[in-house]
Amino acid sequence: MLAKRLEEYEYDHETYPEHVDEQPRPKPVLVKPKRSFQKAQMMLDKPLRSRCRTLFIVFTVLAMAVTIRSGIGASRGYVLVDTQQKAQVLEQENERMRIEIAQLKSPQRIKAIATEELGLQVPTKVYFGHEK
Repeated sequence: MLAKRLEEYEYDHETYPEHVDEQPRPKPVLVKPKRSFQKAQMMLDKPLRSRCRTLFIVFTVLAMAVTIRSGIGASRGYVLVDTQQKAQVLEQENERMRIEIAQLKSPQRIKAIATEELGLQVPTKVYFGHEK
């Protein structure tokens, strides 16, 4: 651990030159390395950053596609339900009209119209002739 710390530090050679004959060599002063913001940015892996950005865009597009697809499915479901309801209403109306047609075709109604409105009478005797 201590050795790694010493490797992280640089010696200040300006304050303490390496070869000085007249005095004993003093203990070196440790100075922390100076890292600027620009150096830190340069050290970042640009291809990795580009891959991450591409991956993010791909996931975003896929998420949008899934969302849009589910929205389209939901809207189609609403249209289907609406169409089924309209078909049911039309079937009920069709059945009502069939009943009305059957009532209009009934022999009792036709007889009533003939006698009351047209003044026709039902014959009392009916003769059938048979030809040879």
